Amino acid sequence: MRQSNLYIILFAGALTLVSAGLLSLASEGLKERQQANIALEQKKNILSTVVELKDSDNIEEIYAKRVKAFVVDAEGNIKEGVELKKINLAAEYKKPVEQRLLPVYEFTSETEPGKIESVVLPVYGFGLWNDIWGFVALESDFNTIRGVKFDHKGETPGLGARIQSDDEVQKRYKGKSIYDNDKLVSVTMMKGEGNDYASDAHKVDGMSGATLTAKGVNNMLVDYFNSYDKYIKKNSK
Repeated sequence: MRQSNLYIILFAGALTLVSAGLLSLASEGLKERQQANIALEQKKNILSTVVELKDSDNIEEIYAKRVKAFVVDAEGNIKEGVELKKINLAAEYKKPVEQRLLPVYEFTSETEPGKIESVVLPVYGFGLWNDIWGFVALESDFNTIRGVKFDHKGETPGLGARIQSDDEVQKRYKGKSIYDNDKLVSVTMMKGEGNDYASDAHKVDGMSGATLTAKGVNNMLVDYFNSYDKYIKKNSK
């Protein structure tokens, strides 16, 4: 009986070790593919702020041809030698504005590669429950919003989560302005829903039942537009 119990224990232990080893190998083998999928999704989100993508579009090809990516500091200077893929937005968000490293994605003309059509800026903040983030594309005037793409970690489904799930909410930002002359005023999502702010360059309609998420989005935009302010002003001139 003792031998039988010992055999079962040893067999179970060996099986556990083998299973753990196989899972570890599978995880390592999939890691590269997972990272590639994450990178592809990011490129898709960046492009979606400036063009309407079709299922048949080759994301990698469009991105490689039309996007120039680099990093700037809070003074608006390009940081040579800094690898974009090593920039962690969540970590940079926790730093004081003057210490942040800021990714920039210039979207160039299809026929004139040296001509900037838009500039896409990552943004990061905190919503009602957890982190929120996204991309904001500005037209070549570095003032007018061409498009936005927001995402979140834990906002309430059907309410605050609409910043990601409801295209109509994101489209409200299109055509709005972040500056009033040279003064940064950002774009504010208002409280309540169903109001018309078409004539106001700096306001968009809110989301019913999601006031705190909207406040988080507003704070996020102000924070990051301030971070990019010197870069924007250098290039808009």
